[in-house]
Amino acid sequence: MAEQHTICVLPGDGIGPEVIRESVRVLDALPASLRLVYGDIGYGCFQRCGTSLPDETITKVAEADATLLGAVETPPDLPGYSSPVVGLRRHVDLFANVRPCRSSRGLAGARPDVDLVVVRENTEGLYSQRERIEDGGDTAIGERVITRNGCERIARFAFSLAKQRGFGKVTAVHKANILRETCGLFRRVVREVAAGFPAIELQEMLVDNAAMQLVLDPSQFQVLVTTNLFGDILSDEACALVGGPGLACSVNWGPRAAVFEPVHRSAPDIAGRGLANPLAAILAASMLLRHLRLEVDAERVEKAVHGVLEKGLTTPDLGGKLSTPGVTEQLLAMMAR
Repeated sequence: MAEQHTICVLPGDGIGPEVIRESVRVLDALPASLRLVYGDIGYGCFQRCGTSLPDETITKVAEADATLLGAVETPPDLPGYSSPVVGLRRHVDLFANVRPCRSSRGLAGARPDVDLVVVRENTEGLYSQRERIEDGGDTAIGERVITRNGCERIARFAFSLAKQRGFGKVTAVHKANILRETCGLFRRVVREVAAGFPAIELQEMLVDNAAMQLVLDPSQFQVLVTTNLFGDILSDEACALVGGPGLACSVNWGPRAAVFEPVHRSAPDIAGRGLANPLAAILAASMLLRHLRLEVDAERVEKAVHGVLEKGLTTPDLGGKLSTPGVTEQLLAMMAR
């Protein structure tokens, strides 16, 4: 009898429930034994419960074999509200954000030469939320927290991932020429870790140059490793090269949990209109399957995604004419062949 895996499903806000619903339809069509448990998260949860991240949700994520997360809304000016995704990363120590960016066949406008992974430190840096107001409200100060432990484990993760995938190069992205203490520490520790992986080349690149080089020649990159804010920006830039947020997914990984998600926003302006692209959420489910070592099922899903892309069976954001569930129906038909 096949091993049963527990999946925590967090639909979230806006189009999150719509795309996660389609992702679950795909998981249900597979022979894998999956037990789904649902949790609450996000702005809607805050309105209902007074918190965007209930303790019950944190427990469900920690106890599940993997988690599938939809988009969440984070209003920038709502008192008492904080990002539930940032909070979740800290509560269950999801220290690595991993964003694969790979060209898809037959997709108009996408670069054909991209096969890279952005590995981003996920728990500190400028997202440490250590901010204060001084000078009677005229000066705002944010602290950038970089620790040796945070640098070492994200660097080791990046080099181990490169070795696992057969890549020969890791690019460390920083701004150590200006941020001499914080980026300086990151740079020193990455170099120390790299010494333990002599078969993998360490390349260094300043973040502004890395942003330009991603546009000019993304084929030069394999694994990029960087700090929290830099990684957030560069990973969005990289996904724009291969079709945009409608195809981009990531995993927030830690030693006790793994949370898989599409990287697009909650897009409340199109919620409920059947316009949301479900493919990023479906590809996030495929990443989840690989995490559970269900390689055959993951390959089946990915093959079907490439199939609908090649035939143009997509939502309007990718030039197609299908609705959100319509894309899934075409994909499921390809999986059934």
